[in-house]
Amino acid sequence: MSRKFVLAAVAASLLCAQAAPTIAAPARAAEASASVKIDKARINAALKAMVDSGRAAGVSALVWQGGQERYFGVAGMADREAGKPMDRSALVQIFSMTKPVTGVALMQLWEQGKFGLDDPLARYLPEFADMKVSDGQGGVRPAARPILVRDILRHTAGFSYGWGEGPADAAFRAADPLNLNNDLAEFGRRLATAPLLYDPGERWSYSAAVDVQALLVERLSGQPFETYVKANVLEPLGMRTTAWTQPEAAFAGLAATYQRGADGKLARQDDVVTRRMNFDPSRRLTMGGAGLVASIDDYARFSRMLLGQGALDGVRILKPSTVRLMASDHLDPRVTARSWLPGKGAVGFGFDVAVRNSQPQTPSENRGAVGEYFWDGMASTVFWVDPANQLTAVLFVQTLPFDGTLHRDFRAAVYGPDYLGPKGD
Repeated sequence: MSRKFVLAAVAASLLCAQAAPTIAAPARAAEASASVKIDKARINAALKAMVDSGRAAGVSALVWQGGQERYFGVAGMADREAGKPMDRSALVQIFSMTKPVTGVALMQLWEQGKFGLDDPLARYLPEFADMKVSDGQGGVRPAARPILVRDILRHTAGFSYGWGEGPADAAFRAADPLNLNNDLAEFGRRLATAPLLYDPGERWSYSAAVDVQALLVERLSGQPFETYVKANVLEPLGMRTTAWTQPEAAFAGLAATYQRGADGKLARQDDVVTRRMNFDPSRRLTMGGAGLVASIDDYARFSRMLLGQGALDGVRILKPSTVRLMASDHLDPRVTARSWLPGKGAVGFGFDVAVRNSQPQTPSENRGAVGEYFWDGMASTVFWVDPANQLTAVLFVQTLPFDGTLHRDFRAAVYGPDYLGPKGD
C-alpha cells in the first residue's frame, strides 16, 4: 500500500477537529442519570437530517443507558450504488477508534506487571534510545529526556504523523514507517530514525504513538499484535466480526466509504482503496492506531465494557481502577500546546481517549457530561462513555473528510441541545 494513502488517511483524521480522575462520583451519577432521557424521535430526526443534507450516505446509531439498549436507528444507504440500506449488520472501517482497543490491550499487560508507565520506552524497545529532536532548521539535537511509556499513551512522545511541512515531518515521510508492507518491527525501526517534533512531555501532538503501543504489546506478549488482541480483547467480549484481517466474504457486508468532492457532493471511494487496510493479503502491518473493521453491536460491546468498569456479561477485561486511570486527564497543566485537541471541546487527554473536564463552554460545543471520555475515526465515526449518566453511544458513518458536525448533531439529539451536565471539579 502506498505511503500517500496512509498519510492521507492520517491527515484527514487530524483535520477533524492534574492527574486526578474526572469521573463523577456515584451519588452525582445517580442525580445526573435522571436528567437525561433518550428521545427516540429526536435522534431519528437527526440521523435523517444527516442523510438529507448530503453529509452522509448512511448512518447508524446505538445508545445504551442504565444497562439497557435505549436506542438503535439507521438512515440512508450503506452502499448507494448497490441499493443496500444501512442496517445493524453493516461493517464499517473505524480508523482511529481502533486506538482505545489498542490501549486496553496494552493496559492488560500493565496490570500483569510487564512494564511501568514511567519506564523509559527504550527499556523494552531499544530502537527508541537516544532519540533526537528536530531544531526546525534541518538539524537535530538530543532529546531533553527519554520517551516514557506514559508518553505514547497520551500523545506526548513528540512523534510525527508526517502530515506537516517541517523537517521532522519530512523525515517521517521519507522513513515511511506506516507503509502497509512493513511489519510492526520494521515500522519501529523506521520511526526511530525520524527526529521528534518536540521534546517528550512538552506538547500534546497526535501521532504514530499508538502504533508504537502495538509494537510494545507485541514485544511484551511475545505474540503478533493482532493475535494478542483477538485472544485477549475481541473474543472474550464476543466481538465476532471485528478484526484487522477480514475474510473476503465479509466485503459484501462492508459499508461503502464516501468522499466529499469539490462540488460538495459525496462520491463512492474506489473499492481498490477501501480494500487495502483489511482485504489485501499482502498487507503486513497491523496498525495500533487504525485498521479495525467492526459492526456497531461489536463496538458497543467494547464501549459497554468500559462503562462497566472493565467488565461485560461476567467477563473482566480490565480492573475498574485501570479503566478509571485510562479515563483520567493525564495532561499536565503546563502542557499548553495541544494542537487541535481544544477543538474537541473542554477536554484533556487520558490514555487513548479525550476526557471532558468541564461543561460545554459555548452553544456550538458538543454536548456531554464532565467525566465522559471518547474518541472518533477518520470516516466520521464516534463513540463515548458517560459514567455520570451511565450511558454509552456509538455513531457509525463512512464520510470523508471527517465531519464533526455529525457528532455535534448526534450529541445534541442524545442529550438535548442545551444540556450541560454536572459541574465536576
